[in-house]
Amino acid sequence: MSIPVRQQLKVASYIISKKLHGVKRYPLTLMLEPLFQCNLECPGCGKIDYESHILKKRLSVEECMHAVEECGAPMVSLAGGEPLIHKDIKEIVAGFIARGKYVYLCTNAILLEKKLDLFAPSSHLTFSVHLDGLRTRHDESVGREGVFDVATAAIRAAKRRGFRVNINTTLFTTAKPDEVAEFFTFATEDLKVDGITFSPGFAYEHAPRQDVFMGRRQSKELMRKIFTNRKKNRRKWALSQSSLFIDFVCGNQGYQCTAWSMPCRNVFGWQKPCYLLVDEGYVPTFKDLIENTDWDHYGVGRNPKCANCMAHCGFEGTAADDAFLHPLKALWVRMRGPKLTGPFAPDPPMQYPPRPPRAPARAPQTASQAQH
Repeated sequence: MSIPVRQQLKVASYIISKKLHGVKRYPLTLMLEPLFQCNLECPGCGKIDYESHILKKRLSVEECMHAVEECGAPMVSLAGGEPLIHKDIKEIVAGFIARGKYVYLCTNAILLEKKLDLFAPSSHLTFSVHLDGLRTRHDESVGREGVFDVATAAIRAAKRRGFRVNINTTLFTTAKPDEVAEFFTFATEDLKVDGITFSPGFAYEHAPRQDVFMGRRQSKELMRKIFTNRKKNRRKWALSQSSLFIDFVCGNQGYQCTAWSMPCRNVFGWQKPCYLLVDEGYVPTFKDLIENTDWDHYGVGRNPKCANCMAHCGFEGTAADDAFLHPLKALWVRMRGPKLTGPFAPDPPMQYPPRPPRAPARAPQTASQAQH
C-alpha cells in the first residue's frame, strides 16, 4: 500500500466514528467536478459531448468549500473535465487542505508542469495523473499523439519538486496483460510514482465509442492475467488500492456497489447515484442525495446500466467496509496477493428480468412460399 500512514489512520478513525454512530451510508471520498471543460477529447469519456454553454460553467470556490463541508468525507477527488483549467484551482486546493482533507487532483498533466508554482508540496495533496499505458497505448486512449511524453515529463518535474504523484489507469478492451504489467513496472521503477490506481472502464452511454468497454468476465480474466505476470516476474508495484478491491477485480469477491461511498458534486448539483450514470438526475444537497436516492435500484443485478461495472467509485468503498469488518481476511489477501486460478466468485443475484434474445432474422419469402 502506498497510502501514507497518517491518511490511513484518519480514514480508519472516520469509519469507526460512523460505525459507532450507526450511520449506514457515509462517503469516503467526495468526487468534485468543478467543471466539465477539458483540453482532450478521449473516445472513452462521457463528459465531452456537453454543449458549449455547459462546458463554460464553473463551481465557485465557495460552492466547492460548501460541498466538502456538507459531505464531510476525509478525501476529495478533484476531477472534471480538466481541473487545472479552472482559474481558481489554487484557492480550491488550498481551501480543502486547510480543512484537513486529503486531495487527489486528477489531471491529464498537459498543464501540470506550467501550473506547479500554484501549489506547495504537502502530504495532503497528490496529483493523480491519467495514464492508460505506455506511449502508443496512452496516446491512442486519449486520441492525441504526444500526450504521454508531456504527461511523463510533468510527473518527473513534480517529483523533483517534492510533490506526491499517483497515476490513474482505465483499462479497456485494447489492454494487453503483458503491456499493462510492463507499464505498471515502468510507473513504479522509472517514474517512481507514489501510487497506482486502476479500474476497468465503465460503459458511459454518452462516450463517442462503445466498443472499448469490457464485460465483467472479460475484466476479471484480464486482471488475473496481469497479476499472474507480476507474480511470475516477481514484480513490485506501487498500488494504492486496497488488497480486497484488487481481489475483487480479479474475480474473487462477489461485492455489491456502494455508490454513496464516492458521491459526486458537479455543476448541475449532486449526481444520482454516482458520477458514471449521467442521466439519473441531480439533487440540490448531499442530504437529499443520501436520503432520497433509491439506492436499491442501482448496482450489479439491480439495474441494466450497472451490469458490467467494476469501477473503483462503486466498489473500493465496499472493499474498505469489508476490510474493516474482516481485518484478518484483508491482511491475508494482502500477504498472499489475489487468487489467480479457480472459479470466479458469484456476482450478486439478478433482480431484473434479462433482455429476451433477439429473434433471428427471417429470410424473405418467395412468391410461391407466400402462397402456401
